[in-house]
Amino acid sequence: MLKCQGKTVEMSYATFIGYVAAAFSTASFAPQAWKIIRARETKDISAGMYILSVSGFAMWIVFGFLMRQWPLVVSNSICLFLSAFILLMKLLPRADKEAVAKLVVPG
Repeated sequence: MLKCQGKTVEMSYATFIGYVAAAFSTASFAPQAWKIIRARETKDISAGMYILSVSGFAMWIVFGFLMRQWPLVVSNSICLFLSAFILLMKLLPRADKEAVAKLVVPG
């Protein structure tokens, strides 16, 4: 049990650690996505790694739905979105990459 704002919350430490791990894993893609948007450069990123990541996240989402594990579905959906964005930016030609980046951050 954990205490939050004076109230006891029914959650095991293992579940709490799972939520923290999911938050960290999910957030780990944001700096790379933001760097790509700012720099508009992806030459040092492995397309193969991101193809595997996108595939893995998609499978985790299916697994989460089948097991009714909604935190797994939510965290992996966010990871899928961010890693798919990175993969898309890797695969796009330079002009299209610029156009997408300008849509996300005008200027």
